Amino acid sequence: MTDTFESLIAAGAAADVTGWDFSWLDGRATEERPSWGYARQLADRLRRAAASLDIQTGGGEVLAEARTFPATAVATESWPPNVLEATRLLHPRGVVVVADPDEPPLPFADEGFDLVTSRHPASIWWDEIARVLRPGGIYFAQHVGPASVFELIEFFLGPQPEARRGRRPEDEAAAAEAAGLEIVDLQTARLRIEIRDVAAVVYLLRKVIWWVPGFTVEKHRDRLRDLHDLIQRDGPFVAHSTRHLLEARKPPA
Repeated sequence: MTDTFESLIAAGAAADVTGWDFSWLDGRATEERPSWGYARQLADRLRRAAASLDIQTGGGEVLAEARTFPATAVATESWPPNVLEATRLLHPRGVVVVADPDEPPLPFADEGFDLVTSRHPASIWWDEIARVLRPGGIYFAQHVGPASVFELIEFFLGPQPEARRGRRPEDEAAAAEAAGLEIVDLQTARLRIEIRDVAAVVYLLRKVIWWVPGFTVEKHRDRLRDLHDLIQRDGPFVAHSTRHLLEARKPPA
């Protein structure tokens, strides 16, 4: 029997949204992955690093996929539930998790790390990244690109022309260079997302809170009902995420 609107809403509202493990969406939503394999490349770089820093690590899920860490390995995170989850995952692996508000300055000395990484940072403080990198050190990250999942965001918020212009990879590369870093590699991808039920929508908007600020089931029930009816009539709701892989180097002394 097909789940009702109310049962789907209840399922999405009850799901645990701690951390950045999206496995709850299995069978409810799919997203293509970039061809470059960020987690695999990250693991290889960690294996070769002397001191690493992962910024805005979330629940530490992606970082924890690595098999080997350098002797000095640190991760930062701001959201308390994620700090707890990252600590649980990473401390047994020898990675220190530091609660940090994601605002400058980073709580580390100058030139402390030869590898700084981040997957989907909400904010990027290039001067701080450059400061904590050693000469010759690398910043390696996968960033969210422009207008990512805006089909869903604009379904709830209406047209967002100004926000669509943010997070352009060429702008981020220019900001990195302005902070004194050299761009080594920049790749982009546009990836298909299929959302199969409204429970997945509730889960996502509770988890990725900056997509629809202030989202609640009660406040947005009418649009959730519209989206449920649309999926029932036409099949999965299709959106597109954008990603870019960015590697930058601090010039050798």
